[in-house]
Amino acid sequence: MKSIFGSQTIEINTSVDDYFAILDGKTVVVKILRAENGRMDLLIDGERITAYVSSDGAKRWVTINGRTVMLTKTSGAKQGVRHEHAGGLIAPMPGQVRSVSVGVGDVVKKGQTLAVIEAMKMEIRIQALKDGVVAALLVQVGQTVEREQILIELVDKLESENV
Repeated sequence: MKSIFGSQTIEINTSVDDYFAILDGKTVVVKILRAENGRMDLLIDGERITAYVSSDGAKRWVTINGRTVMLTKTSGAKQGVRHEHAGGLIAPMPGQVRSVSVGVGDVVKKGQTLAVIEAMKMEIRIQALKDGVVAALLVQVGQTVEREQILIELVDKLESENV
């Protein structure tokens, strides 16, 4: 996914456990240590950083060390098949939520269908990409969603026990 971060373009790619961010040609490894209630504890190239993220569904604001920057998607952004962003499952395209099969606190298994969105007369299943616990349910049946809107936030089971 490519986004504009301040005046710079940042490209974020995922691997199994980590993210790789490319900023001004430099690649850094980003590991999400904890993500809940808009706060993210990150390990960026070995340095621990706390970021605060808020969203109106289509745009995201990130605050690090007292500096807030809006993330906006570039027109050349890649459409990923993972539908995940910082612990949150996102809508791959605009559509309408047809069903939600989980609630906050539910334990989910990798591959489990959590919600279904209808877009362009297609049914899109939003599935858990890993085992975890539903930390936040940000949509309801009948709601219209935008592309990359966060739908459901998951945390690791251990993280949910520490909250």
